[in-house]
Amino acid sequence: MRYIASVSFGKDSLAMLLRLIAEKRPLDEVIFYNTGMEFECIYKLRDLIVPMLKTKNIKYTELHPSEPFLYSMFERKIKYRNGSGYHYGFSWCGGRCRWHTGFKIRCIQKYKDSIGDDTTDYVGIASDEPNRFDKAMSEGKVLPLVEWDMTEKDCLQYCRNNGFGWLEETENGYVDLYDILDRVSCWCCANKNLKELKNIYSYLPRYWEMLKELQSKTDRPMKPSGSVFDLEMRFRNEGKTNDTSK
Repeated sequence: MRYIASVSFGKDSLAMLLRLIAEKRPLDEVIFYNTGMEFECIYKLRDLIVPMLKTKNIKYTELHPSEPFLYSMFERKIKYRNGSGYHYGFSWCGGRCRWHTGFKIRCIQKYKDSIGDDTTDYVGIASDEPNRFDKAMSEGKVLPLVEWDMTEKDCLQYCRNNGFGWLEETENGYVDLYDILDRVSCWCCANKNLKELKNIYSYLPRYWEMLKELQSKTDRPMKPSGSVFDLEMRFRNEGKTNDTSK
């Protein structure tokens, strides 16, 4: 049996990893799927954790998509479902078209199948995410955070108590992403709500400029309410605050 933890270095999976180690639970390997589109702080956390894993003889494996994220977003040749022809690129990932999520699931499963041994898969689903329990358990996943009754709020506090944060540099110092975002997913995820996008616009202008660059390459608006450029105009008119409607 090989014990594996899937870790994104967000609050839930990081809290799970830290507590698994603290409680000396069996753990042979940590897997991180690197989309190439993570916030910089995620990579900094990875670089802090990997040496710690090495001292404990826990293998670290980093997986990558078979083709770069931006290639799939803009250049991959895709056949229309009705067979009428082709288009290029999936455009934004999110909403009803979470195309990269499928890539991630298949990539991780392919790697696990290659191990040639039974695996115990630890995944960081918090105890206040019951809508995710059944699917995960039907796939044979083990949910330590549910066992420990750790909510998402508990996970964030546990990480912070252990000295970890999600700090991104701004014009006025540093901001912890969990103070301005509900979830620290890929910076270009179209599932971000308007409050999160406004806070990226207000506090993380470097990422906002990158979102504008992506929007300039696709006709599909990032959100049903408009393109990144439309949202910028809206946010500018609303003024710089740290909240808005979802």
